[in-house]
Amino acid sequence: MGKKYILFDHDGVLVDTEFWYYKAGERALADIGFTLDKDQYLRDMKDGLGAWAQARAAGIDEQTISRQREIRNAYYQEYLRTEAIEIEGVVETLAELAKYVRMAIVTTAKRVDFEIIHEKRQITQFMEFVLVREDYQLAKPHPEPYLTGLKRLGATKEETLVVEDSSRGLTSAVAAGIDCAIVSNDFTKAQDFSQASYRIETLIELKDIILQGT
Repeated sequence: MGKKYILFDHDGVLVDTEFWYYKAGERALADIGFTLDKDQYLRDMKDGLGAWAQARAAGIDEQTISRQREIRNAYYQEYLRTEAIEIEGVVETLAELAKYVRMAIVTTAKRVDFEIIHEKRQITQFMEFVLVREDYQLAKPHPEPYLTGLKRLGATKEETLVVEDSSRGLTSAVAAGIDCAIVSNDFTKAQDFSQASYRIETLIELKDIILQGT
């Protein structure tokens, strides 16, 4: 049976933001004299942890972490406004996929960040809706985000494909009972994707996956 619906993750799949999120955390911690270890950060990401795990392990108190988190958020938004975060070919690919499937975005991004990213971009015109972090209770790896997406689309699990770049997102899709294609991303390439239905280098490969079942 062919796929009729695609639920896209956002960061690292449709826009290249993972690096800048890391840089914002690194900069916020450097402000208090702490050096973020990138390799450890990438390992922590697998477990759903961010920059603050290292800070806590080093004994930095919660009040300081809370303050630096706000500063990190401001740095991140600055990067979103000023840095090149496009992934080549995404808009063209979405335009092509839109001929065959209905699409939506299911992201852990906060609404404010998502809106900054899409102020001047052409991605959301192809989407029926977007679910941001404020739109559901439990985040990935819990299945709720993708189950919410299915419900909004009025789609069955069998008719739907999830596109992700992280093991947390993959776990969420698998727990929701939906096939998942993992797209290559340098920031997540060391994660465990053994449960993925497909591994792809670029989004245009999704067309073949969709058409092979029709």
